[in-house]
Amino acid sequence: MDGSRTGGIILGPKGLEVPLSDGSLGYFNYYWLRDNCPTSFDRETRERVYDIFHDEGAPQPASARIAEGALEIVWQGSGHRTRHGLDWLAPYAGGQRRFDPADLPRRLWYADHYPQIARFSQPALVRDRTLVGRWAEALLVEGVAIVTDMPDSDAGLTETARLLGQVRPTFFGDYFDVRVHVDPINLAYTAKALELHTDVPAEELAPGVQFLHCRANSVTGGDNLILDGAAAATDFRRTHPTDFMLLAETEIPFYWEHEGYDIRARQRVIELDDHGEISGVTISQHLADVFDLPQKFLDDYYPAFCRFGRLLQSPKYLVRYRLNAGECVVFDNHRVVHGRAAYTADSGERYLRGTYVERGELRSTYRASVLAGRFK
Repeated sequence: MDGSRTGGIILGPKGLEVPLSDGSLGYFNYYWLRDNCPTSFDRETRERVYDIFHDEGAPQPASARIAEGALEIVWQGSGHRTRHGLDWLAPYAGGQRRFDPADLPRRLWYADHYPQIARFSQPALVRDRTLVGRWAEALLVEGVAIVTDMPDSDAGLTETARLLGQVRPTFFGDYFDVRVHVDPINLAYTAKALELHTDVPAEELAPGVQFLHCRANSVTGGDNLILDGAAAATDFRRTHPTDFMLLAETEIPFYWEHEGYDIRARQRVIELDDHGEISGVTISQHLADVFDLPQKFLDDYYPAFCRFGRLLQSPKYLVRYRLNAGECVVFDNHRVVHGRAAYTADSGERYLRGTYVERGELRSTYRASVLAGRFK
């Protein structure tokens, strides 16, 4: 860029170039340099207190120099001094995203995974924040964990969920009770088989992390079913790449209508993260609305949709297990597809109490554990 040079720094009309610690030249915009001055942030709240909207013109440096491993700028007009360490600046030169310790690679799993599911004792989690970090890590990496030794109380589920975040209500309420209801409004509230699905796709943002606390289970049948949707979608991407893209790019409608409710949203069956990697799936035949897509488009979409749905039934992925009283299965509702085998209602008692927290709060809990140095 053309501009004046001072002490190795090249000053341009909209930004400057500065030698970085690795010997390269990094370009930085003047707005960005001023906006992110360390003094722009309150030390107690860590929130930005400098408001660049109040400046009448574009920021321009009166001077710039390198001193003791830092770029120092004095700004025209205000005389304000900004100091940025060169090591701090370097990652931002190429527009890299801020490092996120919670951006962990996912570990895919299959039908033999039940014995390897991470397990944590609820009283130990309450006592030990380090263990909570390990629990959060398991949920981020594998999407599922089992909490044992749960108190037989409503308060026990609330206490457990709040270790990861705040209880996240849905149109079913803050909590939901999975048992036979006299007038069921959901298939889960019957003894019938519950097809493989993810929860509440009719909401614009489906809840992130699901808790199912087993309070009683003495019935015949009723096995829990789970599978790793990311593992199935990964195989689908390899074997049917065109179908995969249809499911990853097309939003289809979901709904829930019942006595004063008319909830509707559109979701993609396969979810991709910011890296283009598979983060999960959204599937629910009992809450799928009429596909209001062009009929010619459905000539291709429906076969792809059905191929993926049949893949989810494959014994390669499906984990069948029995959740026992005192256990709570916790899983990523955007990744782990779940269901239930039918059971004999009058053969005993089966009662699961459920709730949710958001995935963003799960990631926050993990980051806080890492940044507090509780584990590496």
